[in-house]
Amino acid sequence: MTTATEIRLASRPEGVPTHDNFAIVDTEVPTAGDGQILVRNLIMSVDPAMRGRMRDVKSYAPPFEVGEVMSGGAVGEVVESHVDDVKPGDHVLHQAGWRTHAVLDAGRYVKVDAGAAPLSAYLGVLGMPGLTAYAGLLESAEFKAGDTVFVSGAAGAVGSLVGQLAKLKGAKRVIGSAGSADKVRHLVDDLGFDAAFNYKDGPVAEQLHKAAPEGIDVYFDNVGGEHLEAAIDAINLHGRIAVCGMISQYNATEPTPAPRNLSQIIAKRFTMRGLLVLDHWGLQPQFVSEVAPLVKSGKIKYSETFVDGIRNAPDAFLGLLSGANTGKMLVRIAD
Repeated sequence: MTTATEIRLASRPEGVPTHDNFAIVDTEVPTAGDGQILVRNLIMSVDPAMRGRMRDVKSYAPPFEVGEVMSGGAVGEVVESHVDDVKPGDHVLHQAGWRTHAVLDAGRYVKVDAGAAPLSAYLGVLGMPGLTAYAGLLESAEFKAGDTVFVSGAAGAVGSLVGQLAKLKGAKRVIGSAGSADKVRHLVDDLGFDAAFNYKDGPVAEQLHKAAPEGIDVYFDNVGGEHLEAAIDAINLHGRIAVCGMISQYNATEPTPAPRNLSQIIAKRFTMRGLLVLDHWGLQPQFVSEVAPLVKSGKIKYSETFVDGIRNAPDAFLGLLSGANTGKMLVRIAD
């Protein structure tokens, strides 16, 4: 193959992104130089955090540049190597997604075993989302057996694992919110949540109180906004909130108000801590050694939503922001 395809940021979105913010560009397949490998990408990830990088604002990761290829997690097959410990046919995990082919310097990838787990799992349940769930629950939220745990965005890649890990580690009760009746059924029937509700069916605070009449001890926040206010109302004395994401606010064009009931932090003495997986890479070996066997045995279940073709990557991303996925949203670039 001599033609490669890239997805570039065409313009910065105002509010909800549209297809006009992306440019699909065909170009020549790049070549690898000394100390580099050429990878043909097979599967790529789209993640909510990418929305923040479309803005020209300072954050924990540099913004995408207009006119340049976007980036994100991907797994691919090595087709050319000028590195001693990597050979053609090996599979690697890296951050040069949003393109069919990538040239990578040594140290910018890790080899993965296609025989130990499906390649897609390294972008989801055994990858960054999985480690986010594991570290967020155990370190940021300081989970302990007997806690009642509430997870928003619970049918997504991170939230679905948070709930299952909490159950396996002795939670008294696990509650999840999601955006459709099918996702609610999936949480309870397939993933073992004790209760779940569709946040579109009524006020979150009312539905949460019904699901957790004795309150909650841990809130794992993927949504923000109304969910965060409801969790603060429901949280028990010395509860813990881990803030992983606030997807309800990612497309806001004006500053969003803080939780109106934040003053309850004084009486309830709860802690609220931001969560970035970058702070927890040291847990990766422990996470994989503990969770991989649970995945293999079926004690932890995971879902994936696939969109086929690199040219449909913008559709996958826009679908992710609107809740079109159950579990991890992925783009299948090649077989």
